[in-house]
Amino acid sequence: MLEPAARARAIAPFQVMRIFERAQALEAAGRDIIHLEVGEPRFPLPEPLLEAAHRALAGASMGYTPSPGLPALRRAIADHYGHRYAIDLDPARVIVTPGGSGALQLALAAVLERGDGVMVTEPGYPCHRHIAAVTGAQVHALALDAGDGWCPTATALAAQWRPGTRALMLTTPGNPTGAVIGPASLAALYAAVRERMAALIVDETYQGLVYDAADITALACGDDGIFVVNSFSKYFGLTGWRVGWLVVPPGWSGVAERLAQNLYLAAPTLGQHVALAALQPAALTVFEQRREALRQRRDFLRQALPPAGFALPAVPEGAFYLFTALPAGATDPLAFAEAALAGAGVAVTPGSDFGAGAGAGMLRFAYTEPMARLQAAVSRLRDFPAEQAGS
Repeated sequence: MLEPAARARAIAPFQVMRIFERAQALEAAGRDIIHLEVGEPRFPLPEPLLEAAHRALAGASMGYTPSPGLPALRRAIADHYGHRYAIDLDPARVIVTPGGSGALQLALAAVLERGDGVMVTEPGYPCHRHIAAVTGAQVHALALDAGDGWCPTATALAAQWRPGTRALMLTTPGNPTGAVIGPASLAALYAAVRERMAALIVDETYQGLVYDAADITALACGDDGIFVVNSFSKYFGLTGWRVGWLVVPPGWSGVAERLAQNLYLAAPTLGQHVALAALQPAALTVFEQRREALRQRRDFLRQALPPAGFALPAVPEGAFYLFTALPAGATDPLAFAEAALAGAGVAVTPGSDFGAGAGAGMLRFAYTEPMARLQAAVSRLRDFPAEQAGS
């Protein structure tokens, strides 16, 4: 009988989606559920973006755009790097994609041969290792340590590097940890990777959502061998519009465009028009206000969760996550997440989603709900006996 490919069978499920589905089922049955599991900002679409969508639907063609994206959007993204990060970027190096996931696929397909090694951070976003595995690459972990603030170091990279490794994938700000890699550390990692004749792929999907650190881009490290993934989903809040981008090194635009033509043809047209409006000053003012609201939520939870039993090994400097230890009496993060959902009506993500290393026994809290809901969640969890989760 016909069976799925071995690469497909090897892809592990994303446990947070199972938690999310159960949460929705409980809501449909009349339960009040506080969602701290899915990494999706819960803000309404800003008025300038809604107006842009209406204008585009009324006056623009909704047919295919060029595979690398609307020229105006590619120029606007390049200008954004100039205005915000003082990076002089050729728009030809910007490839617009269907979300950050499309950019990850392009970067990995452009760099990796079947059997090449790719190093991904652990704990880290699971789709990094899964998309890499689908390309036929050999995936191995760069283990992160809470003592380093969950940030990778050049020393750890050298100790864990394996022969045949073709690329290193990093995320800053990090998911699930909220860690931000500083400029000096990022430059040292870039130098170490290039010394080994490998590519550096940096996922900056949460760029802009920083609170206690500098808002930087890996493009400041150089041009050679560096690929930067980004998205309009997190800072800009356009999750369902499915628009991201990839910045490729000089000379790589042609291969990225050919891959785009064959993998997905083009990013959603309406989403690209809305993304273009998201880069205008009126919209950026709104996003900065929302960043401040997220900072306040983070500050509340980092103070409130430890007394409720959820120790915080490292303070997150960006994104919208806190990565905590399990409370006393609980030993299995998935069992605890399922029990907390059923018993307390609070949905959180088990750390096992993010790899098998030091973070597997932890929990991720997404502070995407309004402050009053976060306060209610902490109150419910404080009163919820962890022993109910079993082991």
